[in-house]
This record gives sequence, structure tokens and C-alpha cells, in this order.
Amino acid sequence: MGTSGVRAAIVRPDGGVDHIHHRPTLPSTPSPGFVEFDASALSIAALDVARQALAAAGGVAAVAAVGIANQRSSTIVWDRATGQPIGPGIGWQDLRTVGTCLMLQAQGIRLAPNASATKLAYLLDVYDYSRTRDLLFGTVDTWIVWQLTEGAAHVTDATNAGVTGLVRSDGSGWDPEILDVLRIPATMLPTIVDSSAEPGAAGWASALAPPDTLPITGIAGDQQASLVGQGCTRPGLAKVTFGTGGMLDVCLDERPAFAYRGEGGCFPIAAWRRKGHLTWGIEAITLSAGTAVEWLRDDLGLIDTSAASEDVAAQCADSGGVYFVPALLGLGTPAWDFGARGTLLGLTRGSGRAEVVRAVLEGVAHRGADLLEAAETDAGRPVAALRVDGGMSANAVFVQSLANACRRRIEVSAVLEATTLGAAYLAGMAVGIWADEEEVAEAWKPRAVIDPSGELDRDRWRAAVDRARAWIPELSTLSF
Repeated sequence: MGTSGVRAAIVRPDGGVDHIHHRPTLPSTPSPGFVEFDASALSIAALDVARQALAAAGGVAAVAAVGIANQRSSTIVWDRATGQPIGPGIGWQDLRTVGTCLMLQAQGIRLAPNASATKLAYLLDVYDYSRTRDLLFGTVDTWIVWQLTEGAAHVTDATNAGVTGLVRSDGSGWDPEILDVLRIPATMLPTIVDSSAEPGAAGWASALAPPDTLPITGIAGDQQASLVGQGCTRPGLAKVTFGTGGMLDVCLDERPAFAYRGEGGCFPIAAWRRKGHLTWGIEAITLSAGTAVEWLRDDLGLIDTSAASEDVAAQCADSGGVYFVPALLGLGTPAWDFGARGTLLGLTRGSGRAEVVRAVLEGVAHRGADLLEAAETDAGRPVAALRVDGGMSANAVFVQSLANACRRRIEVSAVLEATTLGAAYLAGMAVGIWADEEEVAEAWKPRAVIDPSGELDRDRWRAAVDRARAWIPELSTLSF
């Protein structure tokens, strides 16, 4: 379940992916900064594509278990008795609670507006201010499991719980202090379970094809699922996903020393939990990646399709000194400057369509190198090679630029969206299709391996970033 659509597929024991079914489920933006979605429509679409994939595979007998990967932090509240949402789902990008987050900072409580905590409090304030209704909270994974089990299971896994803002920093459970401050009843929270769970652990039998059932044994947030899906289940292995934005995750062998944000600007994450053991990681974020290519396509009209950016950029050997900083929504790791804005520099009379398109691809590649440098700082260890998936991983010019910016080997996922594989691996480990994380690591088979063929000028890039920063000073002072 992604931000703009839902997908279902069948994953074979050899890691092959078959019978992919997709349906768009676009969010709405009723006001600036608001991002909402219809939770009921989302669940209908998710169950529909799952049933289509199951039928195409030959039915329940052909499938061993169900795995779920989902957009993180999006927030849904529903009535326990009726199962109906009390209001709109609030997407993870929604910024309506920025003011609340700033007020909480004054009390020494640090929450980000993209986390679930203040979104949940907002929904309660609007629809149940007295906190007297019998309501349930869930992120998208919780909502879908509730639907799949017809209300029998109200659960979330450690990876999704960990980015709600409602969990203790050591991942040990819900934080009573945060619940008290936001007036969130503990009774409405789901049980936190393993990401790879033994069948029947909580009676999670999905009713995809009644009267038969299938066990739900894998749950993970999308970025953690991508980490597992690209075989990064050994400490020091790292992946980056370039979709609308970009997220780089590194698997660690112990909990990070920092509770909120490291020196390099990365956040600690629960990478997955299996047999009660929590594996930790760190995450670095760029807020704009594929969005920048969509800007070229939809707003500037320089390309007809996103895929065409590869051919257009290939028409020139380099950008001719043109630099693009993809700060269309501000800068994430390492700067975390929400007042930065997209910047195009170095234009001359000789700068043409190809140079601008190439500069955009190279700008996103530079941001990837920024994330890698930050992650190596906060992980305290080098990353030998970087694995990559997401829509932009299909663009050969971009991937080569990423290798050149990172000065590192890039291994391209055989599956464009590795979240699918990650959900399957987590579910499959629970039922014995894959023995453990080591077998998952051994299963990694990249579609391509790209070595650096040159260097992008990182010093010049940093100078360009300096020009992009603090364009809206009042936003640059915000820190979450």
C-alpha cells in the first residue's frame, strides 16, 4: 500500500514475482498542507487486488502466507463496533499539525508533523474531544489487517509502530507520557507484534477467499520492507529507494546511540522484529526525487514521460556546468532545512533542454550521495556498495550519475519495487520458505551492477546547496 496506489503480487520461493495487480488510490488535498485519503476505499482496493492475484495464482492452495508492506505514519481512526472510519485518513505528508509540534517542543517533547501522534490527536479533538467513544487507531497496516481478519486482529508491527511518534525510544512499547500529553486512550492502540510472526500468533487468519483462510505472517513499513527485499539483512548493508522522495536505510548490529537524530541527520528505525528480537537501522531522507522528474514533465513540459528523461539527458555528455538542487519541498538529511527551495544554477546561453534534464537527474544523484555520507557518519561504518530500487532505478543515466556521485558501486534491484519482496520474505521466514535473515541475504541477485565511470563535482554541488538554503528564513528555523 503506497501513497498513490495499492499493489498485490505472488512471490515464488526463488524470489520471482508474478501476477502483479495494481490500482491507483490517490490522496486528496482539500487545503494547503492537508493530505487526506478514503480509508474504506483504500481497503476495498487492497482486498480487490489481493483477491485478483490470489485467483491468478490458482487460489489458496498455491499460497503459503500473506505479507503486508505499507506507507508509514498515515493515520486512521475507526469505530470499534461498526468498523467505520470516523473521519478521513490523514496521509503521512500532511502538515496540519505543525503548530502542535512546535508547541510540544516548548514542553520538551519532540514530535514530527509527519508522524502519526499529532494526527491521531487531531482526529480525536475533532471527532471525540471528550475521549468517550470506543474507537481504534491504526496506521495502514493495522487497518488492512483489521479488514483482512474481519475485525479479529488489531495489531501493528514494530517497524510501523516505531515511526508513529508514540513508542518509547528503545522500541519497548507505547510511551505513556506521549499518550497522556496528547490525551490518547491506550485502549485504542493496536498490539505491537513481530514483523515476521509465527502463524496463528494472534489469530490472524485472512478471509481473502472464504471459506478458506491464509495466515498473515509478515508486516512492515515500506522502507523497512525494501531493506529486507534487497537482502540488506546483514549489518552494514544499505539500500536507497528513489520514488517520489528518496530514503536510504542501513542495517545495524545494535541500537543507535542517538534516540532522535544523529550528527549526520539520520533517524534510528526499527528495521524489523523477528522471534522477539528487534533489529535496528538508520534512515536518511531526501524529500524530492521522482517529484523533480515529474516537475520536468508536468510543469515545464521538457519531457513527455518520466522515462523520457533518460534519453533526453543522454543527448549530452554532462550538464555543461548546470546544477539543480531538488529542494522543491525543502531539504531533508543532512540539513533538514524546510525553507530551502529548488534551485537551478550555472545557466548560460548554451544551456539547453538536455543539460537541464541531465542536471535534474544529477541533482537527485547528488542528494543520494548526501544521504550516503550522512548514513556512514551516523552508522560509524562505511557502506561498500549501495543497493537501489524505486521508479528512478530504471533510469540508466540516473543510476550511473548516482554511482559517480557516491563514488561507489551501485547494485540495481531486479524488482523495481523491492517492498513486494520484503513483505514476502518476512511472511515466508515465518512459515519456513526462507530459513532466516542469512538466507534472505544470500538470495540477493541484482539486475545490474554499475561502477563509477567518472566523478561528479561534489564541492561545486555543496556550493549550489548553500545557495538553495534558507530561501524562506522563517521555515528554515523550524526543526522537527
